Amino acid sequence: MSGSGELERNVDVDGPADAQAIVFVHGAVMTRQMWLPQRRDLAGEFRVVAPDLPGHGTRAHERFQLEPAVAQLREVIRNDTDGTAILVGLSLGGYVATEYAHRHPSDVDGLVLSGSSANPVRGLELLTRATGGLARLVTKPDLGKRGVEWVATRWVRNRDLPSDIETAIIEAGFYPKPFGEAGPDIAGRDFRTALSTYPGPTLVLNGENDTIMRRGEQAHAAAAQNGRVEVLADVGHICNLHRPAAYTSHVRRFARRTVAAGQ
Repeated sequence: MSGSGELERNVDVDGPADAQAIVFVHGAVMTRQMWLPQRRDLAGEFRVVAPDLPGHGTRAHERFQLEPAVAQLREVIRNDTDGTAILVGLSLGGYVATEYAHRHPSDVDGLVLSGSSANPVRGLELLTRATGGLARLVTKPDLGKRGVEWVATRWVRNRDLPSDIETAIIEAGFYPKPFGEAGPDIAGRDFRTALSTYPGPTLVLNGENDTIMRRGEQAHAAAAQNGRVEVLADVGHICNLHRPAAYTSHVRRFARRTVAAGQ
């Protein structure tokens, strides 16, 4: 099942139309296909929606910027849900989801933030800018871009994923350029303060070995008005593909609690 009109090329939608909606927001380099394990397992119970961000997948011709990404997310929620959704964002997608919840809190039933609890201000602002600059330098020549794509492909193939999901993720492609574009766009933005304005439930869900993000996870959850931390053992940054079933279980439990609290 897909959205309609212009969004049809950019968004996958599955599950009952009248169920609690969950919108999955992917990270840099990847596409909406990174959420296939979660979409497949949750679509029997929830309305699951996954768009491609600007600069990725079906929107690879666009430049990644936070403003269009947030605007796109609003269109997705308006067109493919009943008007509200739980947002699940990983890495860059987590920052997009946080900014969206800050600007449109009444649209967001709950937040699950993975790999996005490092706040890119002060010292981390410099690191974020430097990382973005390095990414732009490395991926500018075709050789560098192909190298990143090769590494990403090998990484996916080394995961314990069903063959059709592995193929779908790889065939959707990898987009390293937006990683460099995102750095200067999010550097200096105080996402922790933005998160503090959102009144709904927030789950900070990180991989145990995601060192940089885990340093800020307790402060991030404490900044939220209703936040908690959960950790997936023995996995790193892209934790939804390291241990798909475990990640899905955490999201399902959070979504069920959110639905129950709203009844």
